[in-house]
Amino acid sequence: MNAFHDLGPLKGPVVLFGGPYSNLAATRAVLDAAATHGIPPGRMICTGDVVAYCAEAAETVALVRAAGIHVVMGNCEESLGAGAADCGCGFDADSACNRLSAQWYAHADRALDDGARAWMRGLPRRLRFTLAGAVVDVIHGGAGAINRFVFVSTPAAEKAADLDRLGGDAVVGGHCGLPFADPLADGRLWLNAGVVGMPANDGTPRGWYMVLAARRDGALDVTFHPLDYDHAGAVRAMAARGLPAEYARALATGLWPNMDVLPAAERAQRGRPLSPAGLTWRPPRPAKIPQIA
Repeated sequence: MNAFHDLGPLKGPVVLFGGPYSNLAATRAVLDAAATHGIPPGRMICTGDVVAYCAEAAETVALVRAAGIHVVMGNCEESLGAGAADCGCGFDADSACNRLSAQWYAHADRALDDGARAWMRGLPRRLRFTLAGAVVDVIHGGAGAINRFVFVSTPAAEKAADLDRLGGDAVVGGHCGLPFADPLADGRLWLNAGVVGMPANDGTPRGWYMVLAARRDGALDVTFHPLDYDHAGAVRAMAARGLPAEYARALATGLWPNMDVLPAAERAQRGRPLSPAGLTWRPPRPAKIPQIA
């Protein structure tokens, strides 16, 4: 495993997304969506958890690898690559999420071959790229814990501490499953692109992805995009493999089976269709130089 990988300066807009979650149809759809933006797979970055709740683990890994999408290690890659007994998702031991995860994790564990696991073990825990001079770090959870949940309601001081640790201008995180942009008072930025393989608990079956694009004036445009795909086919695939009906229903209804991981502010948004606000962001100068890998 490489703890850190720097992609260097990227030329042109970048698609970021999280959580394919073994949802092959959604993964195909985000590749097609990127193509409509004129963005090749080499400028696509996944925030991790390629494999999780849905049915087609091996097929989804194969598609992501063959396409050449950049991927940061998520807790699911960490666990499956190491042959761990559970997903390492950070769920409370007595939660419904923890109970249900045992079923889909066992399915994924059976589906993956040694090549897929070796690929997972080799993924970096942090990716970095530069776009129009802005230094952007991509992680899965928090800077110090791969399975830490960071939401828009997470205190700004916690986000700032992670940005201090990483040393860039912005962070794109994953893990929490909800898209958001949180500009901090000092001009730095915390982003979550959302996930494509599971809805955002907003009562619609859509996934979400994000595009970062440089402007001629040196600022960056951050835009969030809904992803429609064949969710009914993904539901059928889950049923055929005996995966938890609760998550299969979530693909159709757009509502998570439980809200164990959500803070109060995010719980209050359940069932309300999302329309995440993008922004035009001018990064602070100069970027800090990271002291750790």
